[in-house]
Amino acid sequence: EAEIERPRIGPMRDIVATIQPDQDDIVRSDLTTSVCVQGAPGTGKTAVGLHRAAFLLYAHRDQLSRQGVLVIGPNDSFLRYIGDVLPALGEIDATQTTVTQLVAHVAVGTTDTIASARVKGDARMAAVIERALWAQLTAAGEGLVLPIGSRRWRIPAYEADEIVAELRARGFRYGAGRQMLPQRLAHAVLVKMELAGDSPDDRVQNAVARSRQVKRYVDALWPQVQPERLVMRLLGEPELLSAAAEGLLTAAEQEVIRWRKPAKGPSSARWSLHDAVLIDEAADLVERTPSLGLVVLDEAQDLSPMMLRSVGRQCSTGSATVLGDLAQSTTAWGVRSWPEALQHLGKPKAHVEELTLGFRVPGEVIDFAARLLPLIAPDLRKPSSVRRSRGELVVQEDQDPLTAAIAHVRAALQHEGSVGLIVADLLADRAHVTLTAEGIDHAVLGRAPAPFGDDNEPRVDVVPATLAKGLEFDHVVLVEPADITAAEADTLTGLRRLYVCLTRAVTSLAITHAKAIPVPEPR
Repeated sequence: EAEIERPRIGPMRDIVATIQPDQDDIVRSDLTTSVCVQGAPGTGKTAVGLHRAAFLLYAHRDQLSRQGVLVIGPNDSFLRYIGDVLPALGEIDATQTTVTQLVAHVAVGTTDTIASARVKGDARMAAVIERALWAQLTAAGEGLVLPIGSRRWRIPAYEADEIVAELRARGFRYGAGRQMLPQRLAHAVLVKMELAGDSPDDRVQNAVARSRQVKRYVDALWPQVQPERLVMRLLGEPELLSAAAEGLLTAAEQEVIRWRKPAKGPSSARWSLHDAVLIDEAADLVERTPSLGLVVLDEAQDLSPMMLRSVGRQCSTGSATVLGDLAQSTTAWGVRSWPEALQHLGKPKAHVEELTLGFRVPGEVIDFAARLLPLIAPDLRKPSSVRRSRGELVVQEDQDPLTAAIAHVRAALQHEGSVGLIVADLLADRAHVTLTAEGIDHAVLGRAPAPFGDDNEPRVDVVPATLAKGLEFDHVVLVEPADITAAEADTLTGLRRLYVCLTRAVTSLAITHAKAIPVPEPR
């Protein structure tokens, strides 16, 4: 009880002192088993995932030191927050990253519309990319003529096409097939030389494969492909997109992802995150992505099918620990069920565990937030809290909710622990100015200087609602819930965002509002 009630200041800490049997079963599951944890707020799913990584690093140190361990979080603030957990458990051999960093083949400089993001994130785009890639192969317009000594050897066009088709049929990746083609053409030449009575050896075959004539011929039949240039052409050339997407995307879907102004080159293109994910798909079709031994993926419910495919390639021969909460899915492109997510991840047989017993959020607070569940995730079980103290929930209506919130921040500072002032993103600047004018030391999440990790860090953080996920504060002051929901593209996403924000509190939650709070009355 004392450990559970201990104030949350600074980075996330380990849960060794409070770990429960159902959590421990997940932590100690075998390395060969992929696990998916559906966890309500405060159930410790992130800590469980990190402790499982530490346990497996300890139990399989040699193997995982060779193969690698990767922890993927939703954003840099979240990674800073969890950054001390593995070192505190004695394990440092793990890399931490975000999906954005994982697919950083190009510099991301723009965002997609929701409609465009939904299409680009759809799993059908994998087939579109594959078609566009293999459409780069060209039928031989003429045979290969190769002078060797005083003779000229010829591979007819139809025979060259047969060699290409045979390599294609064997399922090699694009880059591997291209690398093999020169030797296959050279072997065909050597067969003709042998039939003519010559006795060439491997040195002759290698010389033929490296010859200028063969290289030019290979470039014509099986051209080299840059993944970023392929995606640039796909999105910028309507004819290529139409051919690759035929029968897969509707005309309207093709139109919504098509670039209105084609880029001159990959370096000048304005790439979005979803474009970078498409490039990652193309890159794997060209050259296989090396697999790690273990990947821990947090907030998985927010990833598109194409993003999940990118993550899955990182552990294609390893195992995955997938963490998330469908009730906290706040992207328009996120999956709607764990079987669907695991299928895209390449781990359809992963074991799914549901955690509903909370150790962080006070009972009164979780009960208030859970009134949203019938609207946002009706299939999930209602969470409960083990906290003996019901916590403190204050709901205050005020015509100036930000000013009222500052008073609650001051009151919270009279108690021990961290304070999170959660606001709609557009209100973050005004909250920063107001706190500064009031002389309250604070940081703004997502801006330098970063919270977490500084011994002299302020106790108050201004938290834009879109960055609240995965974090926790002893005292939360939530400003104008209606504005947080209204900032999202649709009602469902807005209510899920509000659910996330309501469940960041460990000790107290104060809500200030001038507009009606979009939380149903208890039944």
